Amino acid sequence: MSATTFHETHDEAVAGVEDGSTVLIGGFGMAGMPVDLVDALIRQGASDLVVVSNNAGNGDTGLAALLAAGRVRRMVCSFPRQSDSWVFDGLYRSGRIELEVVPQGTLAERMRAAGAGIGAFFCPTAVGTPLAEGRETREIEGRTYVLEHPIRGDYALIGAHVADAMGNLVYRKTARNFGPVMATAARTTIAQVSRVVPVGGLDPEHVVTPGIYVDRVVAAPGSGPGVAAGDLQQQEQA
Repeated sequence: MSATTFHETHDEAVAGVEDGSTVLIGGFGMAGMPVDLVDALIRQGASDLVVVSNNAGNGDTGLAALLAAGRVRRMVCSFPRQSDSWVFDGLYRSGRIELEVVPQGTLAERMRAAGAGIGAFFCPTAVGTPLAEGRETREIEGRTYVLEHPIRGDYALIGAHVADAMGNLVYRKTARNFGPVMATAARTTIAQVSRVVPVGGLDPEHVVTPGIYVDRVVAAPGSGPGVAAGDLQQQEQA
């Protein structure tokens, strides 16, 4: 029996997110961004959030809309500024949001470390930059490294392509980005997918995120053939 629960709506899927939570949000720009889950989180009303994502929102939708709603206290990301990051820019310039910049590969590795149970690790990327100021460094085999700590989330909101009835996930091309490491690093992982297929409907060799890491799944309405959420429990018992 899968521990994954399946929901009819995105609002059901994000129910219970608490104020002050650390939320990992997938996406490489808009590729893999779980926009419907983020919109549901805005409606849900959780505030004072710490959000971890690759960038700080694009345009006025998705993560940018969450920022514009004033729900985020702190952003942890690699690319806070882009040509269409005007929402974040305005908040940061007016002192209404905190920022921690983390190099992109280090960001992914810090979340992977959380999922793997690694207490901390040394990385050379930020050495010699302001990002390493005041932090522990160590020389290893003639090269200087800076100590990095894992990033753990209370919740992860990720976008995947297809799930099966056990919560196993596959992704589509660039939309894969941060989803797999975020799924392992969060206490509760919530996945938005295009559709859900029966057990056996995914090639096991293609599964990227095993269902053991996925707590909640919601499929986009009207997105094609699949299994309705209400039918999943009956299917598993068959």
